Amino acid sequence: MSATFLTGLVLGLGLIVPIGAQNVFVFGQGLAVGMPRALWAVVAAACCDTILIVAGAAGAAALVTKVPGLRYVLLVGGAAFLGFLGVRSLRAKPSGEVETAREVVSVKGVLARTAMVSLLNPHAIFDTVVVIGAAIAAQRQDTRLSFALGTVSASWLWFLVLAVAAAGLRGILTDRRRVWFDRASGVVLLVFSAILLVEFVNAIRDAAG
Repeated sequence: MSATFLTGLVLGLGLIVPIGAQNVFVFGQGLAVGMPRALWAVVAAACCDTILIVAGAAGAAALVTKVPGLRYVLLVGGAAFLGFLGVRSLRAKPSGEVETAREVVSVKGVLARTAMVSLLNPHAIFDTVVVIGAAIAAQRQDTRLSFALGTVSASWLWFLVLAVAAAGLRGILTDRRRVWFDRASGVVLLVFSAILLVEFVNAIRDAAG
């Protein structure tokens, strides 16, 4: 397992761990139907993320190839956006209540609802297509595939862990736990923001040299 793969994995986890519509739905399925039926939600959500990431990487990679200077913009923009998300996650506070998805028994129902939650969620689309896609495109050609596999693996790993944990806990999800998940992911996002800024500085130095 290469360092580039692990870097992509950690970035993917940093973006996906904060509580969102996908996480709530997958967790809710784990609570409602348990394992192994909750695996349908895991597969559907992870497949949607994979499609969005691949699409984003393909488009962003083409742009970077045609416009070399765009890599600098991607690095700075990615650092700014990750920094924003990191600060927002660190400032998370208990909401007073936690929404859970209602039980969906049929396989078709689970697949359809999960796809809607994944593909009709602007925040999830921005994370996968824009942020992760740009991060993949900003990598060197020889490390791009390994980094992309790491980010894709993050979705599969996290959704599986989420469903298994929910099935095991069966109804236990407090505001305190949600807040700590958000704050931990905030630290990860801020670290990656700093990494992108360092890469930007190094790229400028290499171009100047």
